[in-house]
Amino acid sequence: MQRQTGEGEDRMEPKVSIVIPFYNCAYIEQAVHSAIHQTYPHIEVIVVDDGSTEHVEKLQPFMDSIRYIHKENGGTATALNEGIKHATGDYFVWLSSDDVMLLDRVEKQLKFMREVKASFCHGAYHYVNERSEWLDTMRPEVGSRLEMLQVLLEGCPINGCTVMLEMDAFERFGLFDTDFRYTHDYEMWMRLFPMYELFYYNEPLMCYRLHDSMGTKRHFRELVAEMERVHAKHRPILFNLLQVGGYWN
Repeated sequence: MQRQTGEGEDRMEPKVSIVIPFYNCAYIEQAVHSAIHQTYPHIEVIVVDDGSTEHVEKLQPFMDSIRYIHKENGGTATALNEGIKHATGDYFVWLSSDDVMLLDRVEKQLKFMREVKASFCHGAYHYVNERSEWLDTMRPEVGSRLEMLQVLLEGCPINGCTVMLEMDAFERFGLFDTDFRYTHDYEMWMRLFPMYELFYYNEPLMCYRLHDSMGTKRHFRELVAEMERVHAKHRPILFNLLQVGGYWN
């Protein structure tokens, strides 16, 4: 579906909506800078302030270049959903406020997706520390669709901030499930898997920051407990899919 474009936009090229949920994150300006300086020109950057009480002033230099939405605190899934509701793009990209995208990320990933006719794509990424120093590069290539299904039934190999997804997916399958505060991304990929090929792009797309205040560290126990609920919700249908080799007949 070609979404509505603003005045002066090129209607022949797809538009990419980059949604950045933000809650009291000291790294927000680095995330926004990496989004608005993408080499691909047809983008919109939507920052959803999830009730922040700190670091909001760091957004002031970017206000002319972003769409800023403020809401009461409700968690990342609610912020992503709010951004999606306001998005006008054909493709969705999620960027965490403590991460940064490589500046040619959208251009390269979109080109790849159009070449292979993908609706969903995830990719490789760098680990960096608090000072943005490179630590390692992760290339979570799983293999075949059947192998991806087997891995998904155990855990999530996909970094959500490397995902580019056709916006129509949310109209077909719904928004992120806010009942899963820490594993909403994992739940979404499992929901999409029966109908979507989860294409992989083997080049780093972004820098994933490791730091002491990151949510996966602070809420690790809750995350593990939620994963069990995700499995309970999706395993029956995915086990059935496993029996037919990863594809419905």
